[in-house]
Amino acid sequence: MKIAVLGGTGLIGSQVVKILQAEGHEAVPLSPSSGVDLLTGEGLDAGLKGADVVLNLTNSPTFDEASADFFRTTMENLLAAAQRAGVGHAVILSIVGVDQVPDLAYYRAKVLQEEILKAGPLPYSIVRATQFFEFAGAILSWTADGDTVRLPGTPVQPMASADVAKAVAEVAVGAPLQGTRNVAGPEVITLDEWGRITLAAKGDERTVVLDPAAGMFGAVPGDVLLAPEGAALATTTYRDWLAR
Repeated sequence: MKIAVLGGTGLIGSQVVKILQAEGHEAVPLSPSSGVDLLTGEGLDAGLKGADVVLNLTNSPTFDEASADFFRTTMENLLAAAQRAGVGHAVILSIVGVDQVPDLAYYRAKVLQEEILKAGPLPYSIVRATQFFEFAGAILSWTADGDTVRLPGTPVQPMASADVAKAVAEVAVGAPLQGTRNVAGPEVITLDEWGRITLAAKGDERTVVLDPAAGMFGAVPGDVLLAPEGAALATTTYRDWLAR
């Protein structure tokens, strides 16, 4: 099976490509470095030629209102080119609970991406994943101030990017879901405690202060970022991942 992977050199995409190639598929990473620009459409027709499946693992360079324009343009370019190429299955990666956080511009933009895919001409699958372990440092940096880091007590269920990649690869080689598969980590933890565990593991002596309004996740209501009923749960815990 030939699978075109847009964003195939990124954190998730590079791992997906390796998994699919190890399984004997022709997984082709597509990115600006290989002459394929999803924003302009440059190189898309050539990149998707002969592909059975296309994965869109690209991400907006910003998390503000501009992210909506990014996802609208890239999805419209992708679906048009994929239809011309006769691709039979389109897959995107999204976020668990994304449609329940209307106060976040980036989450609204991801919902728009999902809606464009659903309304498009191709059979489709959506993989929604929880926050990645690898993003802990970035989340801390958003609200760091001197010797303190302010974080809300938002419940999260993070997972390793390797487990996200496995889930995406599995969906890619299966029949189109015409729906969504949710995947999440094995443990629920509050964001502030996730921060404390991260700092302690790094020997970082900064203090995490509970602040319900801090950062992007301060806008998240209740437990909407947790795995919904029927979600597939990965087995890698955060402490195990840190230990590696």
